[in-house]
Parts: sequence; structure tokens; C-alpha cells
Amino acid sequence: MQAAGEHLLSQVTQSLYGFCSGIDIVELRMKLSEIISEYDIKRIESEVAHPDLKEKIELSLAGKQLEGLSKITLDGYRIHLRIFADGVKKKVDDVTTADIRVYLARYKDQKIATISTKLSVLKSFFGWLTAEEILPRDPTTKIKPPKKEKRLPKALSIEELEMLREACQNVRQRTLIEILYATGCRLSEVYAINRKDIDYNTQSCRVIGKGNKEREVYFSFKALFHLKKYLFSRGDQESALFITERQPYRRLSKRGIQREIGIIAAAAGLQKKVSPHTLRHTFATLTLNNGADLVAVQELLGHENPATTQIYASITAERKREQHRKHLVQ
Repeated sequence: MQAAGEHLLSQVTQSLYGFCSGIDIVELRMKLSEIISEYDIKRIESEVAHPDLKEKIELSLAGKQLEGLSKITLDGYRIHLRIFADGVKKKVDDVTTADIRVYLARYKDQKIATISTKLSVLKSFFGWLTAEEILPRDPTTKIKPPKKEKRLPKALSIEELEMLREACQNVRQRTLIEILYATGCRLSEVYAINRKDIDYNTQSCRVIGKGNKEREVYFSFKALFHLKKYLFSRGDQESALFITERQPYRRLSKRGIQREIGIIAAAAGLQKKVSPHTLRHTFATLTLNNGADLVAVQELLGHENPATTQIYASITAERKREQHRKHLVQ
């Protein structure tokens, strides 16, 4: 018999002998040995995740992939779920609400957003298993998400946006600023745009956002002017909209775009941190403050949930005063 089987046999017989006095331990061991000999027994080491939980994680990720989740989102889910599996070390059927609460409590010193993300991933995982009837119940149902910190996105003011524009040292930098601001695109969306995607007649292009969903975004006259100028200055055949400055020319990486925005912000002398996402925040905030419809901005940003766009609707004090003067019945 395998060592794992012998170990199991010893543990079971000792436990039963402790609870039931008067039993023939030798006969019991022989009978159990006959039964166990028909099975291939492996001991689960406490240091590693339970194989059942790992198997269910991969199964759920495969299901989520079929539902259209992007590779980036799936990779993020996989990391969070593997950390959870390594921490819990149970079969998925044995995971309780208490296990999940204990796991999340380990991160009590982390930001609320971190805990919310971890819980959101677990709710998605167990919710999927329950919907597929792999689990009879969802252990995350009773766990409420922590209250989110009310932080407004740090958008640029009009003056700061102009400072960025003035600080650009070349046409590629200026085009990056104008495209990110005019379209409100995410970094990953701008990174993936190709030259052929641009429709000059409608001053727009189509991008693939979260959940592999396609939407149309629009350029301003400034963005289109600098984009044409940038593309005219290039002599390469690379399909990407933004490419590296040095040969061999290739698509400018996401990290490269982030670095370029950081260089421009430093040259502008801005004290706040500026990233491609800052320009997305700026697009949303300035357009809403200028009277844009919330639903339209939601569509332009590619937000599935209106509540995500609503955060930008907390308008400035100046805008509040203007609205008060304009609409108050004297």
C-alpha cells in the first residue's frame, strides 16, 4: 500500500479507537486496509493549494473567456484566485463564508480598493460556479463590499492641459496628448489603434474596450491636425498608429506611451502625477462641466455601468455657482 494510504489508515483507526472503546483495532485496521487498497490515495500537502480548487479556477476562467473577457482581465483574475487558493487550501465545496472573511481580513491594512477588487473577483468566481450548478450555494453572497473611498479622479484643469501641449518637444508627443484627451480612450485602446482604423471623413475610429466591446470614438480638429502631421512625417510601413522613434520601427509599447506622457508632464513643470488615464479623466470632467449629457459621455468612455461615469459628474464649485445663477428662479 502507498505511504499516503498507510498514513490515512493509521489516522482513521487511531481516531475511531479514541471515540469508540471496546472495538477490535486489529480487525478494524485489516477491514479498512482492504477497502483503501482499491483506491489511489494522494496526500494533499498543506503548503499548496488544493487541486480541486485549482481545477475549478481554470474551469471558471475558461468560461469567462468564452463570455468575452479580455486576456488582461483574465490574467488579473487568475493571479487573485491563485493567491486565494494558496491561502485557503480547501476543496471548492468546503470553502465557507468564514474562510473568505478570514482571507480578506489579512488585507485589512491595504487600501479599500484592493480589498474590493479581491472580493469582486471571488464573487465573480463563486457566482459563476453557482450559476453553472457546480456549487449548490455561493459563499460570498452574505459578504458586502467595503464602502468605497470617495475620491474624485484627478483631472487636469484647462490651464494644465495647455501647459502639457506647450511642453511637447515633437509632433509625436503632441499627437499623443491630443488623441488621449480628445477620444477619452484607455491606454490599452490607444496602444492598439492602427493607421487603417482612422476614418478621416467622420473624424473617428473604432476601438476595442473592456470585455472585447467595440465602440466609436471621435477626434477633435486639433487632434486630427496633429495626427496628419505626425503620420506625414513618417516614412515607415508600420501599421501601428504610434511607433518607436528608432529603427527597427515597431508599435510603441504601453510602457513607452506612459513614459512619454511622464516626460511631457515633467517638462511642463506639473507637480501632480500625469498618466494616460489622467487625460481620460480630463476628457470626462471637462466635457461634463461644459454641459455634455451624462449618457453620451458614458458611451464615449465605454462604461457599462452609469455609476462609473457618475463619479465625474461631481462638478467644480465654479460650475455649481454658474448653474445656480442660471437656473435659480429669482
